[in-house]
Amino acid sequence: MKTIKNVVLLGLVFLAAISVNAQTPPVDDNGLAIGGYDVVAYFSGAAQKGSKSYAVKHHGATYYFANKANQSAFKQSPNQYLPQFDGYCAWGVGAKEAKFPINPETYTVIDGKLYLFFNGPFNGEPFNTYEDWGQRTTELKTAAHANWPKVKNSK
Repeated sequence: MKTIKNVVLLGLVFLAAISVNAQTPPVDDNGLAIGGYDVVAYFSGAAQKGSKSYAVKHHGATYYFANKANQSAFKQSPNQYLPQFDGYCAWGVGAKEAKFPINPETYTVIDGKLYLFFNGPFNGEPFNTYEDWGQRTTELKTAAHANWPKVKNSK
């Protein structure tokens, strides 16, 4: 009996680890933005899941917030909190001129702007695009902003 409990517990830990590294599109098929993470919370230094209780619809996407204060802040000034590049991986736009999904827990805020990144398995190996971004921030940020107009409408 104890062995079965351990196997089940190990399976749950494995599933939790996979979900933490799961990539998500900026807006999923149900219209949920950033995997349900609170875009205002990033500016306080936390990648925090939001709640359906504090949902706001903006430009066809639904954003969740962790609390009423964050929900109100977003309602007052949504453009202040929206991620760059419509929520696609900033590194992908800058380095590869492409749209990549993101891991909502891998991000940075630079000059009051939110940037999200791919961080998960790629070709069977871990790949965190934020590592390269961190080494070449100025170069990749400049490239991403220059590339975005042509990447924005690509598939």
